[in-house]
Amino acid sequence: MIHRRRFLQLAAVAAGGSSLLPTSPAHAAAAEGEVTVLGPASVTSALGNGEFVGGVLYAGTRGLSPNVVGAYDLARDTVTGHTDIPTGIGVWAMCAVGTDVYVGTHSRSDLYRLDTLTGTLSKVGAYGYPYIWNLTASPDGKVYLAISEPGRVVEYDPATGASRDLGVTVEGEAYVRSIAADATTVYAGVGAHAHLIAIDRATGAKRDILPAELAARDFVASLTVSDTHLAAGISSNGEVLVMSKSDPSDHRVLTTGEKYVPSVLLHDGYVYFTGRPTGTLYRCRLDGGTVETLGVAQPEAATHRLLSHEGRVYGVQDGAVFVYDPADGSLGYVNLVQRGFRAAPEQPMSVHSDGWRVYVGGKGGADVHDLKAGTSSRLGIPGEPKTALTVRDVTYLGVYTQGLLYAHRPGEPSATLLAKAGNQQDRPRDLAHDALTGLIAMTTQPEPGQLNGALSLYSPRTKKMDTYRPVVERQSLYAVTCRAGIAYLGTNIQEGLGLPPVTTTARLAAFDLRSRKLLWQLEPVPGAKVIPGLAHTPLAVYGVTGTGILFEYDLLRRKVTRTVQAGSKGSDLLVSGLVAYTTDGDAIYKIDLVTFAVKTIASGLAGEWFGGEPKLALDPSRRALYGVRGRDLVRISVTGRR
Repeated sequence: MIHRRRFLQLAAVAAGGSSLLPTSPAHAAAAEGEVTVLGPASVTSALGNGEFVGGVLYAGTRGLSPNVVGAYDLARDTVTGHTDIPTGIGVWAMCAVGTDVYVGTHSRSDLYRLDTLTGTLSKVGAYGYPYIWNLTASPDGKVYLAISEPGRVVEYDPATGASRDLGVTVEGEAYVRSIAADATTVYAGVGAHAHLIAIDRATGAKRDILPAELAARDFVASLTVSDTHLAAGISSNGEVLVMSKSDPSDHRVLTTGEKYVPSVLLHDGYVYFTGRPTGTLYRCRLDGGTVETLGVAQPEAATHRLLSHEGRVYGVQDGAVFVYDPADGSLGYVNLVQRGFRAAPEQPMSVHSDGWRVYVGGKGGADVHDLKAGTSSRLGIPGEPKTALTVRDVTYLGVYTQGLLYAHRPGEPSATLLAKAGNQQDRPRDLAHDALTGLIAMTTQPEPGQLNGALSLYSPRTKKMDTYRPVVERQSLYAVTCRAGIAYLGTNIQEGLGLPPVTTTARLAAFDLRSRKLLWQLEPVPGAKVIPGLAHTPLAVYGVTGTGILFEYDLLRRKVTRTVQAGSKGSDLLVSGLVAYTTDGDAIYKIDLVTFAVKTIASGLAGEWFGGEPKLALDPSRRALYGVRGRDLVRISVTGRR
């Protein structure tokens, strides 16, 4: 064991505060574990899809409470009503059959029919799979569901109410992300290894028609069909496949320089499509020619669906639609929230306090809560802030997708994109600052179907980011804490989503930030799948596994010396002097780092975190934690050091 007196001295020095953090406003003295509700954590109007019936655009939300389908009347230029969707955590899938709109949910895969004439909502199907990614309607009124996991297609017949399972599209593939149908065939876009499957509607027979030159791609992410052609957005090289339905060998591949093509539309002799990360709208003639750039309605925004109505092209984005008119080339932007679309609390993705304010990350940005004024504002970011860190007067945010690093200074209306990880990285998982080198370390998980997470190191002085991949072979990098020029890393055996793990146990690793080399790695807890939280004192690194096992790694003895169960689920781990804090989403746990005793200081939070991944933040004053109860931001009073 570490000598207790020496442990106390070094831990006290480590906990004595840092000039890199702002001084926090004083909090009124409160009993440890006292919970104060600060209002909805993050309020937004994130959309997942949309569909026209007549002159009304019906758009569904994702991640809100409750989720809704809102009706935007084009002629009246206003949102005329909302219909609550009672199950699932969001709407990614919509299609129309006559005057009915079908809505598919995810997390819980339910199918609803919205009768737009009466406003009546009916649940017509329930499926035992995690996601309904997309829906399409055939010309004769059948509804086809793109389902995951595993990737399969289901047919729903509105005339009979019966569902027919057309089976797994490609064995071993987790996702059907896109779907389209004509009179004879259903087309299914598959990932995490790209396939384009044509399914005979009558017999269920399947054939892969993806051209050989696209076989190494990740996803067929978007699909559309006309009487003569099929068009598909291909990830992750930002390509568009245009194919003759009668002869799949008659095809061409359009390139853009984008990474993703989230939406495609065949309209009036053109293929229209959008790209990310730029948010640009493009088109190209079906009979040949070059790709035209039509404009950017909202920089970097994702377009979830492209639709045509009365000759114009509409793009469904978060809280808005853009409108392109081919007649005059104009590109307009319609904020649906300003026209009455309901905003609601979402499932938060991250929480961070700089002492004066709390950032709560979600879809399309973060709510910034001013602790002194008791107010909140929305910081729009085209993506999802998954983690945040404050150094001096700058808050850094790790943003999904593409492993982006943003910076925000208090008072600025927007955040600034600093760098991206590249290297097929997708989801930032943690941020840490190393005082010795001045570097910001960001860990990431790769894109779906891709290998090896990465460690990205950003220098505020040089404004450069260097990315290292792999660091720990065949694992993602999750948690990170930095001490004296060393980044300590916690891993996850899951690489890109949809890719079966090839390793069995998560690791603790040390990476030298000056030599840029991996020093060592070990498996601290047998059988652990992920280490989502790390923190350190001068003599030890502490981590928590996905099942809530807290471990201590002694830096002098170079081994794990103690473990203890701290909750049912792992999450962020925060050290303040001689105590640590973590949460399983329902309770807050305080761990005495001398005795390794665990104490529950607050419970009953039932935090509704996105993806079930709870988060926790420590105020720089070390007198408060921030988390969520339900979907409300809460402050939990703590006493700190011991």
